[in-house]
Amino acid sequence: MKLTDIAARIGASTFGEELDITGIASLEDAGPGDISVYDDPRYARMLSTTRASAVVLAEPIPHLDAAQLVHPRPMLAFCDLLELFHPPAAPDPGVHVTAVVSPDVWLEDGVSIGPHVVLEAGARVGPGTVIGAGCFVGRGVTLGAQAVLKPRVVVLDGSRVGSRVVIHSGTVVGSDGYGYRWDGDRHRKVPQVGGVRIEDDVEIGANCTIDRATLGDTVIGAGTRLDNQVHVGHNVKIGRNCLIIAQVGIAGSATIGDGVVVAGQSGVADHAMIGDRAVVVGRSGVHGRVPAGAVVAGTPIMPHRLWRKASAALRRLPDLVRTVRRLESEVQGLSRRLPGLPEDGSRAFPQEGGAVAAESTVEGPGRERLTSSRRGG
Repeated sequence: MKLTDIAARIGASTFGEELDITGIASLEDAGPGDISVYDDPRYARMLSTTRASAVVLAEPIPHLDAAQLVHPRPMLAFCDLLELFHPPAAPDPGVHVTAVVSPDVWLEDGVSIGPHVVLEAGARVGPGTVIGAGCFVGRGVTLGAQAVLKPRVVVLDGSRVGSRVVIHSGTVVGSDGYGYRWDGDRHRKVPQVGGVRIEDDVEIGANCTIDRATLGDTVIGAGTRLDNQVHVGHNVKIGRNCLIIAQVGIAGSATIGDGVVVAGQSGVADHAMIGDRAVVVGRSGVHGRVPAGAVVAGTPIMPHRLWRKASAALRRLPDLVRTVRRLESEVQGLSRRLPGLPEDGSRAFPQEGGAVAAESTVEGPGRERLTSSRRGG
């Protein structure tokens, strides 16, 4: 593509001569004909040595050998460039001969059904939706327009999936929630008869599990992104435009607001509530209520700044233990030198008439302070 054509497609201004661009690569790996992106001063050295023919950046840089495309948000331009040079493959519409499709399934125009797909009774598939090889779509499932189910996705009975939703391989939507009650002899299963509702423009990573509700719906709000290996328990409500990172577990009936970030390997307890735009740092344990906009960390959670101080203090703990042992030894030495002071540091002195009172306070070597008080006759 011509450089000027690329600039027009991504909304950038050009500085430099017209060029033919054949690909996109990192600053480090780019060669002649490639376009790259610069958005971080840490990579200034790579920018000065890159062999890329053109670079997208936020502001023009004098004396740069490569042609320059100036864009106010280079990383958004990077997304556009990736889509431009690597457009997703669109499979041909139609139903593969090995697919098993119930007679009352409703398929809209432009649907693509891959090999060995199973579509059970009452399922509805929106226009332009792609269902990859080996997927299972249960009874009464609704898939919106232009949704994509990667190979081997399972969407179980009654689940509702919105438009432009992408679900990656190995994910199960609508598995039974984890509900049991002890009846005196055994754990009795609580029937899970609710559903799952995934709103528009959601992306769900590989090998996630999203449980159906006991009653009502488990909900994932529009625009939310789940990383790989995320577990969402029954009756969980996740808001819009959230980021849920890998290996997060969200227990039943938890509520997560809009724009929340839950970082990797964190756990959210049942019935916990996380307010809008809150951030949960990785490997944290969330319980109770997290205020809107808060940044929390640790297990159990605390404000992030306090957690950083506590973590720093924890690293000093071995030194503090050695200091306490040294002071303990010095106090015992003082006890042996002070008449009548027991070596165990109890600091009690016998008084006239058999009464016991008085305390000696030892503040440290060379700063002994003896305080006594009498009681009794």
